[in-house]
Amino acid sequence: MAENKTQPTAVDPTGFIAAVENPARRADAEVLDKMFRRITGWQPRMWGPSLIGYGAYHYTYDSGRSGDMLATGFSPRKANLVLYIMPGYAEFGHILDRLGKHKLGKSCLYINKLADVNMDVVEDIVRAGLDDLGQRWPVTPT
Repeated sequence: MAENKTQPTAVDPTGFIAAVENPARRADAEVLDKMFRRITGWQPRMWGPSLIGYGAYHYTYDSGRSGDMLATGFSPRKANLVLYIMPGYAEFGHILDRLGKHKLGKSCLYINKLADVNMDVVEDIVRAGLDDLGQRWPVTPT
């Protein structure tokens, strides 16, 4: 089976955030980094060229496919901030209803800027995602 395209790298997450061109996006990324560190108690690690991850987990699907992935994290993309909650947001509607302006992907939460959302709710979502993930797969700190 093919390996995951998203793998941990040796890139320094702090340096990556410092290099974000848009000053508002960079400031939001700094806030998110502090928040994720505080909530998880873990150090960030880069996954692929642009994902800042906190913790990791190993999964094996019924199909036999297995791999490692970040437990939670974010990416300060040019178009928006993307928060990663593994394995997804299926049961978080009651929390997301209180968030503010956002869009969803399967395991991605898209936010234009942190000023558009309630940060207390962002924290609730990250915690709920980690709790949910921990019930499915063992999560290891980074």
